[in-house]
Amino acid sequence: MIIRRYLVKQVVSTSIVVIALLTLIMMGGRLIKYFGVAAQGRLDTGVLFSIIGYRLPEFLTLIMPLGFFIGLMLVFGRLYTDSEMAVFNASGISRNRLARLLIPLTTVFLIVQIALMAWISPWGIRKFEALTSAQAVRTGFDLVRPKEFVSSGPYTIYASDLSEDRKNLKNVVFYQRAQSENKPDIVILAKEAKRVEIPNDPANVVDLIEGRRYELYPGQPKYSQAEFKSYRLRIENNSAEAASGDEAEAMPLLNLWDKRNDPVIQSELGWRVFGPFIIVIALMLATILSEVNPRQGRYYRLLPGILIFASLIVALMAVKTRITRDELGIWAYPTVLAVYALVTYWFLRTPKRSPKTISTSSK
Repeated sequence: MIIRRYLVKQVVSTSIVVIALLTLIMMGGRLIKYFGVAAQGRLDTGVLFSIIGYRLPEFLTLIMPLGFFIGLMLVFGRLYTDSEMAVFNASGISRNRLARLLIPLTTVFLIVQIALMAWISPWGIRKFEALTSAQAVRTGFDLVRPKEFVSSGPYTIYASDLSEDRKNLKNVVFYQRAQSENKPDIVILAKEAKRVEIPNDPANVVDLIEGRRYELYPGQPKYSQAEFKSYRLRIENNSAEAASGDEAEAMPLLNLWDKRNDPVIQSELGWRVFGPFIIVIALMLATILSEVNPRQGRYYRLLPGILIFASLIVALMAVKTRITRDELGIWAYPTVLAVYALVTYWFLRTPKRSPKTISTSSK
């Protein structure tokens, strides 16, 4: 159908432009943040764009529905301002019928959104966590720069000079923060440090030459001191962390289903199952919110429409938080979607007047 092809072309092109712009804005800010982390020596600059790539699907899960909604608002708004909607109505084609012509396109966006939320975004989060864990293995000795203090996890390292192969450091200061209240902070001063490569050993091993080792107990008036000619230091990767709610975002869908009795898992499972259907609500909302007078311009209702659509996303995120705290059940997701859908459907069923056109009469 010619009208369907015309609408699909307009909506797709506009939505892609909006999605690309929103992605550029959001990911640009995130990239600046990671550049700041890299500038502090806590991240290798070579993995910056890999990190951005892995985080992109996670951002698209929110950007794509909003971009699709804004694209619909702009296209329908232009139909009103250019009096094309008046021509459609005069030909017996209502706004609701035009919206129904976009159902196949909406289904495509829905499938893409399901794929993003159910599989692609969790995969990206897992890759991102694996990459950041690999960066955690890179301790301060890997990231050290001459005459600068560099922190990595519980370690802080300073060296006055560094060889080109990064294996020899001069005038080294090493500090390790205590991991518990009963353990001491460790400070080591050495004239030289040499990297030791041990096959199949993920830790960093360094031989310190001629120095002193101090054990300091925070809040207590005691310490211990030892001098050495050679001291081998082994810096382990402290990758074992307590499980948190963020882990659920990286879990495969089948794993979430196996642990569905946990409130945190329930919130993430419900978000992945019901969240994609905001694409359908976007089509319904855009159909009723985009109607404007030709003299008002197609941007007249864009901001209010974005706020209304954003309220749906905020409501779902609030539900997700409440379910995580075991204050609501997973049924809250479809309830919110149903409320928005029913209210929108009621407005769609309400008879609307055709857009007014300017008529001229000859005298």
